[in-house]
Amino acid sequence: PVTQELVLIGGGHTHAIALRLLGLHPLPGVRLTLISEAAESAYSGMIPGRIAGFYSDIDCHVNLSALADFAGAQFYVDRVLGLDLNQQQVLCDRHPPIAFDLLSIDIGSTPVLPPDSATAVNLMPAKPVRPFLDQWDALLATIAQQPDRPVQLAIVGGGAAGAELALTMQHRIHHLLQSHQQPPSHLTIHLLQRGDQLVPQFNPTVRRLLTQLLQTRQIHLHLNTEVTAIAGSTIRCQSGLELTCDAIIWVTQAAAPDWLATTGLALDDRGFIQVTDTLQSRSHPNVFAVGDIATMINHPRPKAGVFAVRQGKPLVRNLRRYCQQQPLIPFHPQQQYLSLINTADGQAIAARGRWGWRSPLLWRWKDRIDRRFMAQFKR
Repeated sequence: PVTQELVLIGGGHTHAIALRLLGLHPLPGVRLTLISEAAESAYSGMIPGRIAGFYSDIDCHVNLSALADFAGAQFYVDRVLGLDLNQQQVLCDRHPPIAFDLLSIDIGSTPVLPPDSATAVNLMPAKPVRPFLDQWDALLATIAQQPDRPVQLAIVGGGAAGAELALTMQHRIHHLLQSHQQPPSHLTIHLLQRGDQLVPQFNPTVRRLLTQLLQTRQIHLHLNTEVTAIAGSTIRCQSGLELTCDAIIWVTQAAAPDWLATTGLALDDRGFIQVTDTLQSRSHPNVFAVGDIATMINHPRPKAGVFAVRQGKPLVRNLRRYCQQQPLIPFHPQQQYLSLINTADGQAIAARGRWGWRSPLLWRWKDRIDRRFMAQFKR
């Protein structure tokens, strides 16, 4: 008999791993429900490769419907509008309220869009991933229809994601232009960074490697350049720079969805859910949060997929112990982590602590790691 309702909101990396583990070792007496806006979940580590044309959608997306079926979970493809924590219900757009005894949230984050984004033309936020990939494919189709027309892109955000997208997008469009006997000079890419450093989260060696690579590939890097307005397809910057673009790719600081502010959950100053070392909400012990949407109070970390992947097993362990009324076990994320940046030229850049290196071996290693990660959901 069902004695407890466990509801998972979102199909992020942590929940994908959790569903697989719960399918292998189910929780007795617990009915499992998954709510996600899409029937598939993108693996962030392979999305730049998908942009470059190295991977297909099947390669880099987890089939949540099949995974939920494997875990014996009810699956609702729907948008969450809010929570009623007093009645312990999830409020959805197209379904009646869904009751829970135990809740876990893994809904990721989205870039902070400019105030006038509603009137912007050709704006492509990097998240959510599915609309972003659809816009990218539409842009490629437009270029293929008019290959002799010059193309100008602006990528706003000079972190690791922005730099990686600049390199992978250039590779894919150059390949497309070449197939239509057009020169690479038809494409111009601008990378805009508000601060005075490219990829400020990395060490000087990695910054130097990426800066040199951008220069070699003739990608225009603009430091100390903050976008102040978007008028149609033109971006205006505080420095006086104006660019009219065929696409404006927005890869800035992450933000949380607005509906979280109405829930009563304890949030940080950026709107993310504050959690303790056991991954529980600071204000509501029967609510867990993981991935980008969570901020560990005692262990703040960057919003990166590498941390979400590591939370899968600790989350399932504590959900199981909570259901069995056992003490929960603290989780301590790693202090240093390895980042592998796809440079779309048969190589990759590795960054860890003060160490940085670029090599073809690193690309093969990254490809093997990513494919192995996805293989666990396809078996």
